[in-house]
Amino acid sequence: MQHQAVKWHSMDGSWSRSSDNLPALAAGRVKICKCAARQMPATHVLTIAFAAAASIRRQLDIAIVSCKTDHMAEPDIQLEEVPLLKHPLLIAGFFGWGNALDVPTDMLAHLEEKLEAKAFARINPDAFYRFDQSRPLVQIDEGRLKSLRPPGGTFSYVRTAADEPDLVLLKADEPALHWNRFAGGLFALARRLGGRTLITLGSMYDNVMHSDRRISGMASSETLIARLEAASVNRISYEGPSAVHSLLQQEGSESGFDCFSIWSHCPYYLQGTSHYGLLAALCTVLATIGGFSLDPDDLEQRWVLLRDQIEHAIKEKPELLRMIEDLRQEKR
Repeated sequence: MQHQAVKWHSMDGSWSRSSDNLPALAAGRVKICKCAARQMPATHVLTIAFAAAASIRRQLDIAIVSCKTDHMAEPDIQLEEVPLLKHPLLIAGFFGWGNALDVPTDMLAHLEEKLEAKAFARINPDAFYRFDQSRPLVQIDEGRLKSLRPPGGTFSYVRTAADEPDLVLLKADEPALHWNRFAGGLFALARRLGGRTLITLGSMYDNVMHSDRRISGMASSETLIARLEAASVNRISYEGPSAVHSLLQQEGSESGFDCFSIWSHCPYYLQGTSHYGLLAALCTVLATIGGFSLDPDDLEQRWVLLRDQIEHAIKEKPELLRMIEDLRQEKR
């Protein structure tokens, strides 16, 4: 930074400056030589001091306005309350890629209803979604716009028995933008609530039959993988495109969280159907690795009815019957 020296001199007993630039002086861009400062009248010293103070105040006002502007920006996760929970498990499922037969999001909906979860936070849609890809859903009635629902997600919580961990449930559209920022906000919220474990749920189409209940997974340590295997979950071996689950697994592991990612394998020929058998199996897996109570009997009963309908439909469609027979032969 270049400084401009200012020399003070007397003309007929009065004092003046060779440069009358108080703002520059106050901002630190003008330097007074020591000898001039010693000769300067007190009134001029006060004038310079007041100018410097005014300049500093203007700079502080700008900083304060900037802070207020940042503060007024909507947070990435919008909290309605901060529940007091005991060592909660965070269980997350996402619409979109990695949601075959809607198993993860159906599982979250089942947990919300069965365990009477209470919503407490929402994802800010402007931060993580492209509205031209995941378009808001509208309701228009008799020429009037009744509602507009953008993509996003909801956090809810469940208080469990005294000797079990509480639950935080996230059911959301998979973020299209800023995955690292999303992960940072998610784990910051988990820490704030006292949680140290994340379980993400996914599902994929595979060469399996409707009677199969194949579930695979990965975890952030060998100890946690052993817990998966104890729950009859196979280790995942995969190379290819990823969903947000993998980034959450990586970021959570690096941040000291225990992380699981559990994937259900779904038959191609049941697209558009809720697979209650897989949901019942997933309930058992979650309860086993999470250490909380979850009875799958209601899902098992619904699966018995649905299975009978599926098998009746298969018998009436020879091409579907042949495909299933081929799958049986491949598995032998």
